[in-house]
Amino acid sequence: MAKRYDLIVFDWDGTVMDSTAIIASSIQSACRDLGLNVPTDEAARHVIGMGLAQALQHAVPDAPPHMHEPLADRYRHYFLAQDQSIPLFDGAAETIAELKEAGYLLAVATGKSRKGLDRVMDSSGLREFFIASRTADETFSKPHPAMLHELMEELTVDAERVLMVGDTTHDLQMAINAGVDVVGVTHGAHPEDQLRALAPLALLDDFHGLRAWFKANA
Repeated sequence: MAKRYDLIVFDWDGTVMDSTAIIASSIQSACRDLGLNVPTDEAARHVIGMGLAQALQHAVPDAPPHMHEPLADRYRHYFLAQDQSIPLFDGAAETIAELKEAGYLLAVATGKSRKGLDRVMDSSGLREFFIASRTADETFSKPHPAMLHELMEELTVDAERVLMVGDTTHDLQMAINAGVDVVGVTHGAHPEDQLRALAPLALLDDFHGLRAWFKANA
């Protein structure tokens, strides 16, 4: 069967790596340290996928401008203390390796910084499978379509041959804005009903379901 897509683009946090709870708790701990209003779990999870500065401004909207950088520093303190121990989702490495072996181009579009993505791609052993990536400190943050537009231009792939995989409405909306197909996974940061409202091609519970979907549809 001919492949439907040439390029599959993955979000990282909450999609490939099970980091949602640690990101949310790191935001909350940073706020406590600085005496700022602590966002709810829902509010802290909602901003996952955005670039750090944008995420913190949305999660802690009453933080005065002079607190933005100290807040980011405290967030990094808590997150970096744990990020080497964050696991991949079950089946992620096997699925990604299988897609690479099948001839797909694989890329990452993430709210992480370049330094942060490089660190986790090396620690996870997945760097070799991805041909390109974009991070939030290199271009516009999600849901702006720039990450996908730049990846398509770099790899010379048309929009109709691209599939995005993500766990947040930011991922899904970025794909919609870029004119590419998108599949959502429900094991990450955003509730299933919010993802479903954006009408992805499919919503899968885990990488086992995602792998089966790829075989049948990609």
